[in-house]
Amino acid sequence: MNIDKAVEILRSGGVIIFPTDTVWGMGVAADNPAAIKKFYKIKKREKNKPTAVLVADLAQAETLGQFSDQARDLAKKYWPGALTIVALCKTQLIHSPIRGNGASVGLRMPNHPTLIRVISAIEVPLLGPSANFHGDATPYRFEDLNPALTALVDYVIPGICSVQSASTVVDCSTDPYRIIRQGAVSLHKI
Repeated sequence: MNIDKAVEILRSGGVIIFPTDTVWGMGVAADNPAAIKKFYKIKKREKNKPTAVLVADLAQAETLGQFSDQARDLAKKYWPGALTIVALCKTQLIHSPIRGNGASVGLRMPNHPTLIRVISAIEVPLLGPSANFHGDATPYRFEDLNPALTALVDYVIPGICSVQSASTVVDCSTDPYRIIRQGAVSLHKI
């Protein structure tokens, strides 16, 4: 595996596929509008559809989203891991997944050391939803990746997904938080 190659490709506007702890992901550097446009075209996803954002740590997440005390507590308890926290946006850095004033963003710090090293090295978050064409099945194993999709990206980081289950998504832009999708992390409404 060549982390330097993945970093170089992301910095130059490329699209990569990578394993996370939960599912195989596909992503681009979140600060590159041309890469984001390419990403949405390859994924066959509507540009106004929100996209998960992967971060290297809580500090990076807090530059993008407004973390309440409950959101911060959840992040400290479950990150790195299979919990996506939806927070109100603080910035317009990420062009496509953030939809104007009062919009929210789904942030997650994956429990996958290789991916964390890549995100840390490029120094910006990744747009990082599942590595599939929009509407197709979510890939949990390398064998699940669609060869037609992998042929369209610039690099595939080898590896495995240890959890092989979608992340839990919790909306922390409301108090108390609201569970949007129950996944690998078992949460109960407080």
